[in-house]
Amino acid sequence: MKIGWLTLTLLLPLVGALVTMVVPKAKALLSKQVALAFSLVTLALTIVIAVGYHQNGAADYEENHTWIKAFGAHYALGLDGVGIVLVVLTALLTPIVLIASWNDAKTGRWSEKSFFAWILGLEALSIGVFSATDVFLFYVLFEATLIPMYFLIGGFGGAQRSYAAVKFLLYSLLGGLLMLASVVGLYVVSAKNGGDPSYLLSDLVKVDMSQNTERWLFLGFFFAFAVKAPMVPFHTWLPDAAAEATPGTSVLLVGILDKIGTFGMIRFCLGLFPEASKWATPVVLVLALISVLYGALVAIGQTDIKRLIAYTSISHFGFIVMGIFALTSQGLTGSTLYMFNHGLSTAALFLVAGYLISRRGSARIADYGGVEKVAPVLAGTFLFAGLSSLALPGLSPFISEFMVLAGTFSKHKVIAVIAVLGIVLAALYILIMYQRLMTGPVRDGIEKLKDLNFREVFAITPLVVLIIGFGIYPKPIVDIIKPAVESTMQRVGVTDPAPQVPVTEGQK
Repeated sequence: MKIGWLTLTLLLPLVGALVTMVVPKAKALLSKQVALAFSLVTLALTIVIAVGYHQNGAADYEENHTWIKAFGAHYALGLDGVGIVLVVLTALLTPIVLIASWNDAKTGRWSEKSFFAWILGLEALSIGVFSATDVFLFYVLFEATLIPMYFLIGGFGGAQRSYAAVKFLLYSLLGGLLMLASVVGLYVVSAKNGGDPSYLLSDLVKVDMSQNTERWLFLGFFFAFAVKAPMVPFHTWLPDAAAEATPGTSVLLVGILDKIGTFGMIRFCLGLFPEASKWATPVVLVLALISVLYGALVAIGQTDIKRLIAYTSISHFGFIVMGIFALTSQGLTGSTLYMFNHGLSTAALFLVAGYLISRRGSARIADYGGVEKVAPVLAGTFLFAGLSSLALPGLSPFISEFMVLAGTFSKHKVIAVIAVLGIVLAALYILIMYQRLMTGPVRDGIEKLKDLNFREVFAITPLVVLIIGFGIYPKPIVDIIKPAVESTMQRVGVTDPAPQVPVTEGQK
């Protein structure tokens, strides 16, 4: 079997994980270097794929091989504009996390090399999830991503890591079981009337199903994705997991793994169940709005830095889901762009927060004060990451948040107007956190705080550059996303509302 580009991209980090694990335990530095080298090669290959991608709305780099013939399952991969953006994000964040987490696994219950190997394993599985064009393959990889994340949280997290890891696993498995029921349902529907069963997306979009069947199958997929996203009221696992995990693990969890939920809503909920998606839109938009406001309000009252950042992500995911189910091209494009930009800004915020916490030995906001006086580079970087998170104009999250709100406003004005409060609350939770941590008199224990070292600055620099670069010029990503969005809009059967031009008295 000829190995395609996507298979090679998926295999590289898997091989890297295996090589990292066989490095002798005494050579911890070598294992880290091996893991970093494989992640950089994967990033380079991903960039080559992105440069060669054909922006026509259809899947590119397609591979299709029969896997389990009796089930109609195929090893089928391909990338559209939404998938390739998230694959690039995955390949980009992985080496950044490895560099930033260089010394974070020393206090774990397992060896450092296993920490780096699990990260590479998660990268490989995530690339597979974003590339899968067979529903059964997607489901297998979707569930498989739980394994490395469970061990990353449970093996290298804080004091309550076991509780957080088990809670994460149980919530995800519950969602996965409901999706499995819908996956089985798709098998039955595709095989009805004596046809050959198939899980290929290209075959399933042609299947006729009754209205009730489509809605029930939609609910199974949507619930799993809502847990992963995470949306209120299925969100409670995230603050615990993010608070107990290492900063690098939190970046992978929120920046990559949770994007599988919103990615799945676009590819599977809208792609396979267009009528059911339109039927569910009013309820989903209300849940998204609740997530925006609830996440922001609860973030304001947090006393733990990482829990605060986790709740901000719940609010941000509310915006992403809102843009998806606004069912406008501007909203859907903005949501996909938001997924990428949120990965950058949240990664910066979690990593800088991790640098701060590792120096002080505490995540409690009350234990800080006056940091900017003793560690100005750390404080400045933290402020930049915070301003990016609140979508300051000129930074990359701004344009995506604006597109989501504009796209939503064109069809659902009340939802969009209320959602604007989330922007106001974002300014509050970010600036209040910065004020409490960084300004004021220097508290006891802060006076000896060291500023960022070269490795830490080196890890965060690519994020700063990309946040500024795509904030000024987002066109390259938007051009990749738009054809896939237009294809999805056609599949759902919706169009953008026509612009309303006021009629003057003289034109009547």
